[in-house]
Amino acid sequence: MPYTDIKDLPEKVRAHLPQHAQEIYKAAFNHAWDEYRDKQARRDDASQEETAHKVAWAAVKHVYQKESHSGNWVLKKKSDV
Repeated sequence: MPYTDIKDLPEKVRAHLPQHAQEIYKAAFNHAWDEYRDKQARRDDASQEETAHKVAWAAVKHVYQKESHSGNWVLKKKSDV
């Protein structure tokens, strides 16, 4: 189900992502929730919710990267985007 506020995101998301990344996640999830409502719109047998989470993580990974040494999510450098 769509999220109305970042405080409603799953604990895994809130615990690991900075606020801006959480906002990206929420917006991407909510958009994907609507876009992939119909099973025919999805590429595999994933549920609407699974698909929306995949899209949300992909949106975050487009702008942020996880540092291997610390595990923190940080903005990508302009040259990496």
